[in-house]
Amino acid sequence: MPFQVLVINPGSTSTKIAWFVDDNKLWQETVSHDPKEIGAFPSVAAQYEYRLKTIEKIVSKKGSDLDALSAVVGRGGILEPIPGGTYIVDDLMLEHLRRGKPWEHAGNLGGIIARTIAEPRGIPAFIVDPIAVDELDDISRVTGLPELPKTSLAHTLNVKATVRIAARDLGKAWDELDVIVAHLGGGITVCAHRKGRMADLNNANEFGPFSPERAGGVPAGDLVRLCFSGEHTLQGVRRRLVGKGGLVGYLGTNDVREVKKRIEGGDEFADLVYRAMAFQIAKEIASYAATFSGKVDAILLTGGVAHDSDLVQMVQERVQWIAPVLLYPGEDEMRALNEGALRVLRKEEEPRIYGESIRQEA
Repeated sequence: MPFQVLVINPGSTSTKIAWFVDDNKLWQETVSHDPKEIGAFPSVAAQYEYRLKTIEKIVSKKGSDLDALSAVVGRGGILEPIPGGTYIVDDLMLEHLRRGKPWEHAGNLGGIIARTIAEPRGIPAFIVDPIAVDELDDISRVTGLPELPKTSLAHTLNVKATVRIAARDLGKAWDELDVIVAHLGGGITVCAHRKGRMADLNNANEFGPFSPERAGGVPAGDLVRLCFSGEHTLQGVRRRLVGKGGLVGYLGTNDVREVKKRIEGGDEFADLVYRAMAFQIAKEIASYAATFSGKVDAILLTGGVAHDSDLVQMVQERVQWIAPVLLYPGEDEMRALNEGALRVLRKEEEPRIYGESIRQEA
């Protein structure tokens, strides 16, 4: 019997839903929510009934039957630090998804809704490679201030899915490869992925290259002075770093296509900022080669910005001396979530138990 899997990927103002039969996507729908309607809820977790009804309507409209499902899989959000993998949404995880700490994230709704649909039908609910995956080497956590260790927050789902695709292309087991993965999107994650584990990475909100809408690493002393200047609030500074930094800060847009149009029109400053972003991405990739002592199987470029052939070429020219550069532009989170569920349903790997997997502080 084929496996039928419902995939749920909540965003801040949208919900993506897809129905798979084994590896084949039967249908996919993206529902955009009214920001005012979403904003009226007291918390992200409180939205789950509203979003659940939306999903049930779409499933009914598509003529699919929830009772035919083999499993439901949701996007994973902010949890305690855990290794990558496919996790069963159990009572403890459900409690942690609902509490929204240390901050709320729409991805938490994925597991909550998956469990709500799955439990009365006696089928498993999963999340796969959530944002909170932490597989860092201990040496990678040390920053220079003991009270400010590096935390692992990354585009985990796409990073790991891209490694698996590259492994198939290279004819190797995915957990035998030593690769550097650069997810190029609104935020940029560069990750040293050692034999199935994210051994080192930049937290895209705090470290690394600037991106279309994030500031990346900035001069620490100047940032402190900015914070204490009396001209900015805490939330205002955080918004400058994540949301209004990077291309938005310099050029007022997070759309790389718009930046390219300005460059074509002779905007020299836009050209400088654009090239600087590529330069910083290349430097970040090169720095992670040190994690492997320079012995890297491949460099993988993925994410939406990887569709930009000019930027990719500028990055590639600076890093191809390290290892072959393989391109996997865009991302398919829905397929990656389905594949994570299928690996468990097909008994190719064991599901992880959340409470048994939480990383204990040294």
